[in-house]
Amino acid sequence: MSALARWCYQHRYVVLALWITLLVGLGAANASRGTAYSDEFSLPGTESSKALDLLEQASPAQAGDTGQIVVHAENGKISDAGVQQRVSAMLAEVSGLPHVSGVTGPYDEAGATQVSQDGTIAFATVQFDALTADIPVEDVEKVIDTAQAIDGDGVQVELGGQVIQNATQEPPGGSEVFGVIAAAVILFITFGSLFASLMPIMVALFGVGVGILSIGQLSHAMSLSSIAPTLAALIGLGVGIDYALFIVTRYRSGLKSGLQPEDAAIRALNTSGRAVLFAGGTVVIALLGLLVLNVNFLAGMGIGAAVTVLATVAAAITLLPAALGMLGVRLLSRRERRALAEHGPSESHARQGFWGRWAKTIEHRKVLFGLVATALIVVLSLPTLSLRLGSSDAGNDPSDSTTRQAYDLLADGFGPGSNGPLLLVAELGNDSDAKALTALAATIQETPGVAAVAAVPVQPGATLGLIQVVPTTSPQDAKTSELIQHLRKDVIPPAESGTSMQVYVGGATAIFDDFADVLTGKLPLFIGVIVALGCLLLLLAFRSVVVSLTAAVMNLIAAAASFGVLVAVFQWGWGSSAIGAGPGGPVEAFLPVIMLAILFGLSMDYQVFLVSRMHEEWQHSRDNARAVTVGQAETGRVITAAALIMIFVFAAFILEGQRVIAEFGVGLAAAVAIDAFLIRTVLVPAVMHGLGDANWWLPGWLDRILPHLSVDPADEPLPDATADEPPAAELVSR
Repeated sequence: MSALARWCYQHRYVVLALWITLLVGLGAANASRGTAYSDEFSLPGTESSKALDLLEQASPAQAGDTGQIVVHAENGKISDAGVQQRVSAMLAEVSGLPHVSGVTGPYDEAGATQVSQDGTIAFATVQFDALTADIPVEDVEKVIDTAQAIDGDGVQVELGGQVIQNATQEPPGGSEVFGVIAAAVILFITFGSLFASLMPIMVALFGVGVGILSIGQLSHAMSLSSIAPTLAALIGLGVGIDYALFIVTRYRSGLKSGLQPEDAAIRALNTSGRAVLFAGGTVVIALLGLLVLNVNFLAGMGIGAAVTVLATVAAAITLLPAALGMLGVRLLSRRERRALAEHGPSESHARQGFWGRWAKTIEHRKVLFGLVATALIVVLSLPTLSLRLGSSDAGNDPSDSTTRQAYDLLADGFGPGSNGPLLLVAELGNDSDAKALTALAATIQETPGVAAVAAVPVQPGATLGLIQVVPTTSPQDAKTSELIQHLRKDVIPPAESGTSMQVYVGGATAIFDDFADVLTGKLPLFIGVIVALGCLLLLLAFRSVVVSLTAAVMNLIAAAASFGVLVAVFQWGWGSSAIGAGPGGPVEAFLPVIMLAILFGLSMDYQVFLVSRMHEEWQHSRDNARAVTVGQAETGRVITAAALIMIFVFAAFILEGQRVIAEFGVGLAAAVAIDAFLIRTVLVPAVMHGLGDANWWLPGWLDRILPHLSVDPADEPLPDATADEPPAAELVSR
């Protein structure tokens, strides 16, 4: 690291030019080629995927997504002549729009059941010829504008469906700016220097910019969802600012101790820079752990975030030392420079400040504080026991959105299950199978939890049969998931017995239910992989079995507590409406695995920066109590400042107005707060004080086979300043 830091410092303008060139080049590539983000995901081997594949093969037009145009006659009935004339003309116009393969209206024979019992609400089904991801937004907007052109004068028109929701959803609104502003304020309070507060932000923005532009181009080569750049920005800003903060803090300490700016930069990179490399590596490994799930949707998100984290690490170890060379001693405040000029070098007084006193308090009251922290974490974790994975729907949209109003109208007129009907797709081998399918439809009609059944008439010689099943409960209700399992395990198998018919339960609701089941089944493997890799990395870094295992346990309980906050806010609805995320509902199925990947990486960051200083002191003194106390005292301030920055950056994403992004924002902000203020500053030091010298135990045979890796080595002596290099005190007095 020393050689890299020295080269970047001495060739500072070259390094800056290279980063600017890279940023501009990637920006030009994105402007010329655009991006190719796709929200498609496949679940091979599931019933819902098989049903969709059969539809695509037999009737590609029917395999496309559908939307609903919901009409409410406010002063009469849908059958009134004036209302019927306006609605029929509108539906005829919609049927001729691009990507619309057909419209089934309430006045058609096939749509006779699409009018509510009181005659005031009706809906038309708009069949698109492609999936949502493949339909241009402007074409969907034409459907919306055409339908709502008749809205008013006693007729309310609202539209629903995934394709409509995708087109009307507000794009990410740049709320990360609020997080960056909050980070700047925290850094200025921490350092008291404008340059020192802006430098970590500048470095992070360069890294995030390069990362996001890179994944924009990567989207042409692999499947990356449209949420990938937002997630990458969320993670990249947090870790990028923190990584630069750790290095800048070490650099400022070097200046205060009398080092020349160049020597201070080299020492900062050779110590904190190594820790940044290690910490960034753990985040990347945790994110790439998503690959073991074998779900392309999640793998793309993990790769996109990992690329951005790599870019922020690269900026921290190359662009940052170059920037240090440009600003030199100006990263100290004027008061600090005057004190250095007047009184000469001084060592840090962290051990005598608040964090020194707090570390001593933990040392002397380790049992009390350990129990209190554990009790708080248990309380926060309790809601996790009721965690239910699924997918939010239009019922969680803002109350004034057309999708939410369409959802509510359908629920009022036809029951909550009408917002997520199941589609049973049957492979038929002969005409007798068609009779068996009709009998199955009759059986399903009598099944508890089913509100309505509509079987599409099977033509002679047809190889495919369809049954639409409307549950009595909403798509995100747990009873709907139970109905899907009941149909698959108990109702359909007897109907298939003695026939060549194969029936698969599909539809959007079943797809999301299968998605949750697939991820739940693979969650233990995923946790095992990232825990094992994390333990191995810490074992290599600190050569301690106990430190590695303690870190793994702490990471798991931090995740459990943050999931508890998620369940309380988004599943139980404690405040979800206040942040624009709609009423309570299931937690997004993919959220736990992505959050676990991020949290294990970020938790390792704090563990590395905390324990590396403890380990260094342990190697010097062989006194565990001193090592833990000194390590906590000297890192507490910077770890909590870094945590506050992450909390504000993550919390800013709650303002995006999208439920999924808000879930990430709340979950990650809560996780960082719990990790930094309960676990790393209370529970970890309390446990390490209790364990004593056992913290640093490593079997001899394991010590011999493990390679030696130094994460944060002790400060190495630097060459004396040459004759033409004035001392630091003289530099700052100029």
